[in-house]
Amino acid sequence: MSRTRTERLVNLVICLLSTRRFLTAAQIAATVPGYEHDPDDARDHEAFQRKFERDKAELRELGVPLETGTASVFDAEPGYRIAHREYALPDIPLEPDEAAAIGIAARLWQHAGLAAAASSGLAKLRAAGVDVDPQATLGLEPMVTVDPAFAPLTAAARDRREVSFDYRVPDRDDPTRRRLQPWGVVCWRGRWYVVGHDLDRGATRCFRLSRVVGTVRATGVAGGYQPPAGVDLISHVARWSGPVERTGRATVLAAAGRAAGLRRWAVGVTAGPDGDRLVLPYADADALAGQLVGYGPDVRVLDPPEVRDAVIQRLKEIAVRHDDLAVAGGVR
Repeated sequence: MSRTRTERLVNLVICLLSTRRFLTAAQIAATVPGYEHDPDDARDHEAFQRKFERDKAELRELGVPLETGTASVFDAEPGYRIAHREYALPDIPLEPDEAAAIGIAARLWQHAGLAAAASSGLAKLRAAGVDVDPQATLGLEPMVTVDPAFAPLTAAARDRREVSFDYRVPDRDDPTRRRLQPWGVVCWRGRWYVVGHDLDRGATRCFRLSRVVGTVRATGVAGGYQPPAGVDLISHVARWSGPVERTGRATVLAAAGRAAGLRRWAVGVTAGPDGDRLVLPYADADALAGQLVGYGPDVRVLDPPEVRDAVIQRLKEIAVRHDDLAVAGGVR
């Protein structure tokens, strides 16, 4: 199956899971990326219908419970939806390392072009007056993305292109310009790093992506260098970053029965009428904020201010990103 068709099928599943009403083929065509066509052009519309029929058959072969029906007795055209109860998985207990691996995959998905298209499709559904269930696709559409520097740095590492960027370190107020031949981007202890050859220092260096300021600029030609054979990027990051000392303590209010991932590593839990107060050890406020915002309204930061401010900043960035997606989807 081609990547284009795979993305289209995933977006179709997200679309049908996001509403409990039946969606007609016309509504699906106007919403799901990959189905764009001119309905007034007979040949173009026929091509869409063939594509849609193949995709429906594919989903059913994969075990997706695709239902056909109408929203009311007055609807002449049948619609489609996915039966939530038949499609939902039972609770799956995960070890911490397994949960971390799934979290990384979900964040990477944002930059594989799937989640952005899905968000655009959901925006179109809302614009068309279709009620969208915000809980239906929480496992499919990541609410938190990786750092903005992730996409350009991974592209540069893939294409072997030199880059330049501004980088801020904790003990300096102003960022400094760095020039790098990136070898790859890796995740270490919940943070993303780029490893490569620092052209100004003539040595191997690691840079945390959350400290990259502004735009990453590709300055070299594709194929301009060759990374060392068999280089172990994780080892470079581990030696550079050193042990993480979680000396900070954050207090968050978690809704009863929610935020199981946070409860596993909380060093203190106090039950209350408005939720449970969790005390979480942390080393970096921004890194902790990146985890907390993924729990949405189930978690609220009480203390300290640096973590609360970091969460607010993350939420503002998410709001801006979703506004951009809405504009791209034509809802404004």
